[in-house]
Formats: sequence, structure tokens, C-alpha cells
Amino acid sequence: MIMSSIQKKKYDSAREKEENVIGRRIAEARKLKGVSCPELSRILLEQGSKISSQVINKWENAYAVPTGYQLIALCHALDIEDGLSFFTKGYKPDLNTEGLKKVREYRDVLVASGLYPFEERRMGRIIQMPVSPIRASAGTGNYIDEADFEMTDVNEDDVPAGADFGIYVGGDSMESIYHDGQLVWVQKCSEILPGQVGIFLYDGDSYIKMYSERIPDNPEEFTSSDGVMHMQPVLVSYNKNYPDGVIRPGTDFRVFGRVL
Repeated sequence: MIMSSIQKKKYDSAREKEENVIGRRIAEARKLKGVSCPELSRILLEQGSKISSQVINKWENAYAVPTGYQLIALCHALDIEDGLSFFTKGYKPDLNTEGLKKVREYRDVLVASGLYPFEERRMGRIIQMPVSPIRASAGTGNYIDEADFEMTDVNEDDVPAGADFGIYVGGDSMESIYHDGQLVWVQKCSEILPGQVGIFLYDGDSYIKMYSERIPDNPEEFTSSDGVMHMQPVLVSYNKNYPDGVIRPGTDFRVFGRVL
């Protein structure tokens, strides 16, 4: 495994071709792997790339350059994981040759143990779910109407159980848990518990916030006709640069759903 950190500078393809950067990098990686040109040719053939040792020698000595697919095949054959950085002049490895060999040996041990297999993400079937074209604001509110939801193709595995619709986050007041532009899934409900994140309608605008409650500033305004005092709802932002939104009495406040 060859790791890299590339210097931030303008890429000059003409100069790098003149200096045979790609050819020199191929030679370095081949020697690091400990194989000759004929041996590398055999490895490439096993991967479906018929490249003679003479061609490899021409690459290394600036008489020719590999095609894009040949370069990708080289990356696989020589265990180069960061090809874009490796095949540029600004490449500087974090470790010396001996250190890189140790990293490769350790990786081989982990692979052989079978404890850390690469698991490809299984693509579930495509289903349609209603998604709001209007973002639930994590800052100032936006109006949303369930009638405007659009049926959208999504991967079934991406939709949590119990979800009724999706909506995008707008703004940064719910960072660093929810991000601007993130699609969240919501279960419809009319009530929510303190500490849960929900979608709320407040005076016609929609918000994604954490729900909380507090003792009312004016208890009489939150006392029902039967003498029961209710707690005052508060919409809390995770980003502490935003103040809590205390729900005023007599306003239109509704829970639209709970974020799953």
C-alpha cells in the first residue's frame, strides 16, 4: 500500500511528461514490490492486460507512456491505492521504503486473518417515497404543504422503518448532526417527546429542531380551562450560535413528524 500527501500546486503536464514522472514512478513502485519487468508483465497478464516487459521498460525510460486503462492496471498490480497523487511530481510518501513495506505486510496479515473483510454495500430495490420539494429550515422557516410532496425513487435500504416521507434540511442551525442539503426521513405524528428531533409547523413555516419544554414565563397563558398548566414548547438548535425558539401562546404550532 502506497499512501501519499501531494503538494498543493498547479499541475504542469508538459513538464511532468518531459521529466518522465510517470515512468519514474512506475519503476519506483515496481522495485518497492520487488518484481522485475518480466514478473510485472506476468502479473498484468493475470489481470487481463497483455503488456510485455519491453513495453514496461519503455515506460520507465520515457520512450512511451501507458494508456489510462494500463495505468489503472498498474495501480492494481503494484498495490498503488492513490494513483492520482502517486503519479505526479508533488508526491511525497509519509514513510520511507522500509516503512511502506511494513505497512503492506501488516495489511496482508489483516487480510489473511479474515476479521476485516471488505463488504460491498448491497443495493436494495428502488421504491418511491414522498419527498418535500421545500426544505425544512434549520434557520428561518419555510412553508411546506403535504399536497406538494413529490414521489421520488429511492433505495429501499436508505429508508428507515416507519418513515412516511422525506424532507431536505435547509441551513446550519442543526450542525453538526444534520447538514444543509441532507435528506432526512420522517414519521408522521402529532406529538413528540422532549429530546426528540422533529419537523414543526409554526405560524405557517417549517422547522427541523429538537423539541424541548420549559415552565411558562406566564403560567396563566398555558393554563387550560380545567386549571391544568401545560409546559411551554421550545425548539432547540444543536448549533449554539442560534437562540432557542420559544413558542408564543396563541400561535399556530403543530408537530408535523418525528425525524428517524
